[in-house]
Amino acid sequence: MTHAEIVAVEPKMQRSLEAMERDFAGIRTGRASTALVERIQVEYYGTPTPLNQIAGISTPDPHLIVIQPWDRSVLSAIERALIKSEIGITPNVDGTVVRLSVPPLTEERRREMVKQVRKRAEEARVELRVHRREVADHLKKALREGSLSEDEERRELESLQKLTDRFVDLVEARAERKESEVMEV
Repeated sequence: MTHAEIVAVEPKMQRSLEAMERDFAGIRTGRASTALVERIQVEYYGTPTPLNQIAGISTPDPHLIVIQPWDRSVLSAIERALIKSEIGITPNVDGTVVRLSVPPLTEERRREMVKQVRKRAEEARVELRVHRREVADHLKKALREGSLSEDEERRELESLQKLTDRFVDLVEARAERKESEVMEV
């Protein structure tokens, strides 16, 4: 029963890590990235639709994002959605495509982005600790009920801590990598 709980918590920890990485993808670095805009919701025939489902998005060079809608009639809706979004880049509509010129980040803006990265990494660490606490509580309950010996509980808790430490290290490594991307000039 208890070892199964530790095995079952690993995918939850993995999902917490993946959610953090998806959020990191939306944090702007000095380079153009399609992840910056692909999840922006565009009003498409009355339905909010992610931009990547109604247009091709590419980065022909490090400071340019090109959005090419499959349906030209949605160009103005894409422009409105980009202006309304918080990416801070003014779209340039050019007949059939929308161009976003990604300006280099100022030092102050880079530091703000690093704070966002650190905040999101801390949220991921908290999620991991919550998962660990849930399993540890189950182990303690099993010990109280007598379905687990003290030695087994100690071994399981050590195993759980090693798993948690491994995921915390992954969060740290990915946060450091994102920070260095953001600070890269």
